[in-house]
Amino acid sequence: MKDFMFLFRQPNYDYSNTSPKEMQALAEKWQAWVAGIEAQGKFGSHGARLAMEGKVLKPGGVITDGPFVELRERLGGFVVVKAENLDDAITLAHGCPAIDMGGSVEVRPLYE
Repeated sequence: MKDFMFLFRQPNYDYSNTSPKEMQALAEKWQAWVAGIEAQGKFGSHGARLAMEGKVLKPGGVITDGPFVELRERLGGFVVVKAENLDDAITLAHGCPAIDMGGSVEVRPLYE
C-alpha cells in the first residue's frame, strides 16, 4: 500500500455563526467518515485542523500575512491514508464532510 495525503479545502466560512449543536453534528460527520476509513485498515495518520492565521515566506525573503489571501478556498486540514493506487485513494475521499460544505479534497500521493 502507498501513502496518500488528503488536503481539505473549504470556502472561507465563518464558524463563529455556527451553533454548538451544528458544530457537534459537523464533528460527528468527520468522525464517522474517518472511522469508516479506519475500519478498512486504510487510515495512515491523523492530520490536524489548520489555524486561520499564518505567514507566507516568498522568494527574496518577502513575508506576507495570511496564508491564503488570494484564494477563495482555504486549506482547512489534512490526513494521510493508505491505498493501493490513486483511484483507491479517491474512493476513500468520497463522503468527506468538506465536500458537503462546498469544499474539496485534494488527493496527492506521497513519495516514499
